[in-house]
Amino acid sequence: MKKTKTNIDGLFVIKNDVFNDKRGSFMESWNFSSCKKNNLDTQFNQDNISVSNKNVIRGLHFQNQPYEQTKYVRVIKGKVLDVVVDIRKDSKTFGEYFSIELSSYNNGLWIPAGMAHGFLALENNTIFSYKCSGQYQSKHSHTIKWDDKDINIQWGVKKPILSDKDNNGMSLKEYLKSDQINA
Repeated sequence: MKKTKTNIDGLFVIKNDVFNDKRGSFMESWNFSSCKKNNLDTQFNQDNISVSNKNVIRGLHFQNQPYEQTKYVRVIKGKVLDVVVDIRKDSKTFGEYFSIELSSYNNGLWIPAGMAHGFLALENNTIFSYKCSGQYQSKHSHTIKWDDKDINIQWGVKKPILSDKDNNGMSLKEYLKSDQINA
């Protein structure tokens, strides 16, 4: 396992070893001991899988304190543009985002608590996997607007397919004014 820093403190690209032979390939997608050795020590207690068609954006999702979640995400099948926004009030990179294309047997992302996360499916039937710390809490779950002009994410799609929740997300400015701020 290789851990690579990003522009956002605590957000890492994770590259796992892939072993290829005449039968195909094998990859260990999650190993608690390897993560612990790399100072990625968290207790995941929920796994989620979503299936999305091309041009679907899911996000930018987060849960406010004390229900925020650390996530480890990767693509099982297909390809996404994965986006993480730092929404930690006291962070030097507050409001900045990191994006990366993830695909099958490619990199994963370790996303610390205090981040808004989303992705754009770049292929039909993209299967996306999330390991999450903590439990999903619907009344503490929120969305930052995918096209917030202050963040200015370069999604590469003008008319994505969105849920009502994602289409009606709050702006970063509204987030700052709300009581949803992570301390």
